[in-house]
Amino acid sequence: MFDNISFLRVQILRVLRLLLLQLVLLVEIERMNGFLTGLSSDPRASLQSGLYTAESAILNLDLVASLKKPDGFYDPNNILEEEISNNEEDDDEVKTVEERSRDSRSPMLSFSNTDMAFKDNIMVAGSYHGFNIYELSQQGNPTLVSSVICPGGQGDVSIVGNLLIMSVEQTRGRVDCGLQGAGSEPTPERFRGIRIFDISDLRKPKQVGIVQTCRGSHTHSVVSVDSNDEMIIVYNSGTSSIRDQEEMESCYEAVPGDTRTALFRIDVIEIPVKNPAAARIVKSPTVFADAESGALGGLWAGGDHGDDTQDTSRTEECHDITVFPSAKLAAGACSGNGILFDISDPYNPQRLDVVTDTGFAYWHSATFNNDGTKVIFTDEWGGGSRPRCRAWDPLTWGADAIYDIVDGKLIFQSHYKMPAPQKETENCVAHNGSIVPVQGRDIFVQAWYQGGVSLIDFTDSKNPIEIGYFDRGPISDDRLLTGGYWSVYYYEGFIYATEIVRGIDVFKLLPSEYLSVDDIKSAQKARPAIGPKRLFNPQQQVPMTWSSR
Repeated sequence: MFDNISFLRVQILRVLRLLLLQLVLLVEIERMNGFLTGLSSDPRASLQSGLYTAESAILNLDLVASLKKPDGFYDPNNILEEEISNNEEDDDEVKTVEERSRDSRSPMLSFSNTDMAFKDNIMVAGSYHGFNIYELSQQGNPTLVSSVICPGGQGDVSIVGNLLIMSVEQTRGRVDCGLQGAGSEPTPERFRGIRIFDISDLRKPKQVGIVQTCRGSHTHSVVSVDSNDEMIIVYNSGTSSIRDQEEMESCYEAVPGDTRTALFRIDVIEIPVKNPAAARIVKSPTVFADAESGALGGLWAGGDHGDDTQDTSRTEECHDITVFPSAKLAAGACSGNGILFDISDPYNPQRLDVVTDTGFAYWHSATFNNDGTKVIFTDEWGGGSRPRCRAWDPLTWGADAIYDIVDGKLIFQSHYKMPAPQKETENCVAHNGSIVPVQGRDIFVQAWYQGGVSLIDFTDSKNPIEIGYFDRGPISDDRLLTGGYWSVYYYEGFIYATEIVRGIDVFKLLPSEYLSVDDIKSAQKARPAIGPKRLFNPQQQVPMTWSSR
């Protein structure tokens, strides 16, 4: 017996030594990234760190304004939203930067800036803590009008007329927007779903409707408003845990053979314009079902695609659904797949085509070009909080995938990834962006978290090129802190960007070898060809037209 114990001890020690060698190797690889980044000729590669004093690099853009977060939208005792170590006694242990971050407890992105929406000369910037309304000057400068504290995250927003629609997902959200949270037990006070605010008085927004959902609302899409402006149709994408049935009777967990599960669905919500308090879910279609067997999980089942491929999430939800109502199309970035939908009947979206990518970990967002003949899908490898733009990271992982749309099919053309290597302390991966409406061109401006902002020309789908950028150095040189740009959108001559920790930045385009003065003027003149002439909602696209004046 003692011989067996001795043998086991030897084997355990061997395993521990091997694990230690692997850890040391990972630490050395991190150091090698620093070395390789230092060799890069790209000015973004070795910028000095800092919260408000970081060094920056810029090409073919002009930074015209930077705003810090308003009072009440940051913790003065923890502005960086730094994570709290769970293993204080192991602080001297050899670990990689990423492992140290994983061993910490996050403050839930409690005050992080998120998405934006625009109407007339108004910008609404969402946050995990609520939202802020800004008035935009002719020079693009935002001035704060009002703030609404209403925690729950993510706080993605859309505007329809005098109504503001807001996504809420976290379990701390409350019906009354309270700060005290909702506890861990089922309670009618908890809110997860779609909030509706009346913003006719911009200084006094008022919550006028709520729609509770089984998995909350991570994002939403305004699909249509009927011809009489009486009913708004919204697609809701919930990606969080399923509610306890004691809290919401219609919510069912994933039980084999039970087709009532809240997984594998989107929600179709109706909002009566004149009575938003009556908003409700009218349908929850199973958009991933197998066409022949009817099995709800009929698409990607999760896992890798073979040797040297990415581990791709199971297709059980859509993170983003970008609708192009005039083309009767929607592009769904749906965890394990990219999907092209026919939304001729918005209550019953039908799959036209489904694609996979061996380098995608999590299909995150989608953007059409102005003609609705191309779509850019993004991959949020690492969930947005990890460094995925290091010198050795594949340029096809955590990247964009560009597809042409031909006869209702998605035809892959190329990948694009922000080319500047980033440090181990910079969370970086493809995130939200929008079309820059230059007539006759396909231009895309995109956020890369701490990888900055990238301006991309994908007119030639097979050969996208970067034509401009802005980047700051990392928030910290020795700690991986979640920060950088969440969303970057073009609106009426300016590029607006929500910075997770710092605040809001505003840019304008500069003439270059890639964009002429006339190109920039054409973008400034662009307006929606249908619907309201001064409106931008994320995940909703309308064709743009160009005035001659």
